[in-house]
Amino acid sequence: MRQMRILVVEDEATNRDFLRRSLEDNGYETTLASTAQEAEEAAKSSALEGGVAIDGVILDLMLPDGDGISLIRRMKAAGLSAPVLILSAKRSVDERVFGLETGGDDYLTKPYAIAELMARLRNMVRRTETHAQEQKTVLRVQDITLDLLRREARRGEQVLELTTREFSLLEFLCRNAGRMVTRSMILDQVWGMRIEPETNVVDVHIYRLRNKMERRGERPLLRTIRGMGYVLQDR
Repeated sequence: MRQMRILVVEDEATNRDFLRRSLEDNGYETTLASTAQEAEEAAKSSALEGGVAIDGVILDLMLPDGDGISLIRRMKAAGLSAPVLILSAKRSVDERVFGLETGGDDYLTKPYAIAELMARLRNMVRRTETHAQEQKTVLRVQDITLDLLRREARRGEQVLELTTREFSLLEFLCRNAGRMVTRSMILDQVWGMRIEPETNVVDVHIYRLRNKMERRGERPLLRTIRGMGYVLQDR
C-alpha cells in the first residue's frame, strides 16, 4: 500500500526539518517547500496524471514570497484536492475563522504539541478519504440523494419508491445535472437503444419519475425543454 504523502510548507528550516522527522516517524512520506512558489509547483505536479500525489498539506501562513491564504487558493485552483492544515502564530478567533473560510480544512496555533498536530492531520485526511469514497457511491443534487450501493433514492428525508428503470433514469439525470439531455441520450444510456424508435417510453418514465419526486408538493427540479429534452436543475 502506498504511504501517504504530506506537503510541508514552512520557510523556517528548523521547524521544517522537525515536521519532516515527526511525519516520517509516524509513517508518512513528505514533500518539503520553503516558499509559496515551491508549494504551488508541488500542488500542480500532484494534480497531473503521473505526478507525485499529495494526500495532505501542512502550511505555515507566513511565507517569504506571499501569504498562505492566497497560496491555498492558487493550489486549489491548480487542482489540489488534498486537505490543508494551517499553522499560524495568529490566535484570534477572527483569524482562525478567516483561514478556515478561505480554503483551510483545519487550523492549529503555535506553539503546538506534535501529538495534537498528528491527531488533527489523521482526522483531516480521514474525513477527506471518507468524502471521496462516498462521492463514488452517493450522488447528490440539491435535496435528492442516490445511494448507488443500496439502490436507494431520497428527496430530503422521504424515500422515493422507484422501479429499477426509474432509478437508472434518475441516476443518469443526476450525473448530468444542470445539463440538457435528449431523449436519444436517455434511450442510449438507460435503455441501451442507439436508434430512437417511435416510442414515448422516455416521456412516460419522466412523467412517473416527476410525480414521485414531487408527490408531497416539493419544488419542481425536473424541467422539460419542449422538443429537445430534459434538465435536472442543480441549483
